[in-house]
Amino acid sequence: MKIAIMGAGAFGTALGGILAENGYDIDYYDSKLEKERLSDVIDDSKMIILAIPSASVPYLLPYLPKNKPLVIATKGILSDESFKDFQDYMVISGPGFADDIKSHKKTYLTITDKRIEELFGRDYLVFDYTKDDKGVLMCGALKNVYAIYAGLKGLKRESEALKDYMKSASEEMRMVLAANGAKAETVDCYCGIPDLVLTCGYPSRNYEFGDLLRQNPNYKAEKTVEGISALRRIRRGEIIVPKEAVLLKELVEASSQWN
Repeated sequence: MKIAIMGAGAFGTALGGILAENGYDIDYYDSKLEKERLSDVIDDSKMIILAIPSASVPYLLPYLPKNKPLVIATKGILSDESFKDFQDYMVISGPGFADDIKSHKKTYLTITDKRIEELFGRDYLVFDYTKDDKGVLMCGALKNVYAIYAGLKGLKRESEALKDYMKSASEEMRMVLAANGAKAETVDCYCGIPDLVLTCGYPSRNYEFGDLLRQNPNYKAEKTVEGISALRRIRRGEIIVPKEAVLLKELVEASSQWN
């Protein structure tokens, strides 16, 4: 079976490596390198994997077929609304850096369809399961935002201050998911608290951005920082932010000054 992977960056190629190990025929599309080849990549594919930066998703989706299974591996998407026209979509997310996957380090991932486990099943990958597509997507975006905040506050791994912050941030994530029609308990999946813990420290780009911004208020990100894109969309009102989510509200307000 041929599988088309949208995105030839670190995570896209990590997923592609697993599929190749499992005997699938894969092809990549990278809009940064090629503009005219999209139809060639997807026309004879049986499934499509989305692994591009979240800011690029709205520009690519109109060109993807709505009748082929779509696996959403992009982190940073706040809602599943953009995928309502797709007949068959599912999500994979969790606390795994691309380099860890490529080196076959044990990695924990949340999936919303059991077919994903059939595709990516390897002994170094551990899956948990929920049907909450929206909640998994939201966790993947919100954990990046809260990681920026942890960096801004200079919170260090294993510190009591960071542990206390994790409790507050995870409770806010539950509130936000529930307010937007997702399941609060999805925060307990690998895509939630475990991914939040992983992201709130180096080598996370989101944590690094917050830490560097703390040291220099005029710092500008030189690499893709998914949390910045998520904050822009939150400011535009893409999701409901409950009044009790004080950490998130504080960061959304502050972000208008630095991105």
